Amino acid sequence: MASIKQRPDGVWRARYRDDAGKEHAKHFKLKRDAQRWIDEVTASVVTGQYVDPRAGRVLWSEWTRAWMERQTWTQGTLDAAHTAVQSVTWTDDPIARVKPSDVTAWVASESKRGLAASTIATRLNYVQMAFRAAVRDKVIADSAAAGVKPPRARRAEASMKILDAEQSSAALAAAGDFRPFVEVCLFAGLRLGEAAGLQLGDVNFLRRTISVQRQVQGSTHKAANLVPPKAGSERTIFVPDELMTSLAAHVASEGISKPTDQMFVESLGRLWHRNNAADEWRKVRKAAGLPDDVTIHTLRHTFASNLIASGCDVVTVQRALGHAQPSITLNVYSHLWPSAEDKTRAATAEFMKAIRESAESPQESHSGA
Repeated sequence: MASIKQRPDGVWRARYRDDAGKEHAKHFKLKRDAQRWIDEVTASVVTGQYVDPRAGRVLWSEWTRAWMERQTWTQGTLDAAHTAVQSVTWTDDPIARVKPSDVTAWVASESKRGLAASTIATRLNYVQMAFRAAVRDKVIADSAAAGVKPPRARRAEASMKILDAEQSSAALAAAGDFRPFVEVCLFAGLRLGEAAGLQLGDVNFLRRTISVQRQVQGSTHKAANLVPPKAGSERTIFVPDELMTSLAAHVASEGISKPTDQMFVESLGRLWHRNNAADEWRKVRKAAGLPDDVTIHTLRHTFASNLIASGCDVVTVQRALGHAQPSITLNVYSHLWPSAEDKTRAATAEFMKAIRESAESPQESHSGA
């Protein structure tokens, strides 16, 4: 039910009642503006787009907390989402008051703080997800984060670090008791969490394979726990005899015997996790004289680089790395594969070489009887 009436002071009062019987009113100097407002409200009701103006008064912090509690995410995903939605500049503001300019300014401030473009992109993704959920629940009419883009990431070939043979050798020599952990990252391409989650039963010494069945999630001793790997990351990796020999020696020296025994634990028997493994790697990096931007994940990049340099196709590399789609592998490592120009030159060079060798070979002579 809606109506428009002119008050004694000449102002037009437009009002309507929502489905709950709550009256909403607004005042306008011109009757046509009042009518336009009523028409917009009526249209939103008919099309199912109506949003109660009171719903958007909920604070961003309250809405996102309730939204995250409804998700069936892993703890790692929940932690990442919580960090993202709490990093914004409007945590204590009503969600309806957030403007696109606020979101754009927040993205810019995160970039100025020195956060990596990929980190900002991840945080923005969670913020956009929260806004979209609020739109679906008719808390707000539109998402303030729609269309906001993260800063452009650096080109992979400029930002990706890859160790050469000399640097890899130095890292292994400096790793000490941490060496087997480094080896499965460098020679099997395991992520930090996957290496930390590796158990004896995951290593098949006869078939020379390593199966990724779980990972360690969490960044403290208290929070660290074993969970399934990233979706699509379960895989079997074919590894060389040399790595099997090294792992066998590690198993013997550490007295690892049961299939469920962890392959790698720190000195006090606790799981390796993101923080303590990174701390240990920093010691290795310093002792090996490697640059400060070389991380444990660099070992995985080095593994992938070696596969590509050895002629492995994208699907082979994808499966070894545990990427859900070949497109992910190409997005990260496409610059390492020979380009079309390289292949054209190489193929033509081989063709020219064959022609030249044919022209230079002596002609067979035929003699008549």
